[in-house]
Amino acid sequence: MDALTVLEKEKGISKDVIVEAIEAALISAYKRNFHQAQNVRVDFNQGTGSVKVFARKNVVELVEDSRLEIPLDQAKEMSPQYEVGDVVELEVTPKDFGRIAAQTAKQVVTQRVREAERGIIFSEFIDREEDIITGIVQRQDHRNMYVDLGRVEALLPVTEQIQSERYKTNDRIKVFITKVEKTTKGPQIMVSRTHPGLLKRLFELEVPEIYDGTVEIRSISREAGDRSKISVHAEDPEVDPVGSCVGPRGQRVQTIVNELNGEKIDIVRWSNDPVEYVANALSPSKVVEVQVKEEEKMTRVIVPDYQLSLAIGKRGQNARLAAKLTGWKIDIKSESEAIEQGLFNPNKAADEGQDIVEDELEG
Repeated sequence: MDALTVLEKEKGISKDVIVEAIEAALISAYKRNFHQAQNVRVDFNQGTGSVKVFARKNVVELVEDSRLEIPLDQAKEMSPQYEVGDVVELEVTPKDFGRIAAQTAKQVVTQRVREAERGIIFSEFIDREEDIITGIVQRQDHRNMYVDLGRVEALLPVTEQIQSERYKTNDRIKVFITKVEKTTKGPQIMVSRTHPGLLKRLFELEVPEIYDGTVEIRSISREAGDRSKISVHAEDPEVDPVGSCVGPRGQRVQTIVNELNGEKIDIVRWSNDPVEYVANALSPSKVVEVQVKEEEKMTRVIVPDYQLSLAIGKRGQNARLAAKLTGWKIDIKSESEAIEQGLFNPNKAADEGQDIVEDELEG
């Protein structure tokens, strides 16, 4: 009983819950070990720690099963108050039942402690879904990497690993918790290195303006291990959202790039205007004009001839990430191609640009 009190304090398991479980387990143990099929009750005295077994028998006129019934005349010898239909309890505690009780209690307590610890771990990590955590690489097989998170081991599937990254046992890595679920073997925690949420959480860690809400991350598109784009916005016009994320001499974004082993990150300013937003998203490429087709949610982007390959990117990556970031389809044309197809008039664009400059000067 002293041990149960200690467990209650250390593991947070109610002593009453354990005692109930022990009593139920002892009934099962009694029937199994002593081949008794009768209805029994186990009394676990919490004051002394003693255990007694009582057979519960129904009072009847004519006994059909002596294991479950007792004749009325025999019951009245015990107490004249008994009538047909009452239940009589007889102590049937075996001589060596204390040993069985001790073994059973140990098994039940061990099981309950294990279940409680699993429950505590599950409760702790279910609240950390979609959060970032630092773990230690334990081991690897051809399918998964196992990451020690302290009290539990997380699973990093090969599909959630960055292909260019190589880790050794005991390396410390930051991972994104994607799923926490209960299993028969305890809580299973799935983590990722490729999820866009990892990038978002890293920026929250490194950029105080994002953490406190001054700067907001509006969208992320990521091809893990290679390149990512992130759009940011600040309601306060005096706050530079891109500059906040880049940091002094690029220190903030460089810390994140180092954590992701050299993954390139383009930080662009979000805009409600698709013309401006798409042009920003195609960074580092320069854009001459963006033509918008609202009904098709599509844009045609005209870029200088020498910027065409930069705008499209290696294997179309820059255009693909920009389209995913903005949610707009992007068709990129070089300036000469657009003129040739009659899609772009450089003189008209120049006139419009001049009008804008004159308006600004007058303003």
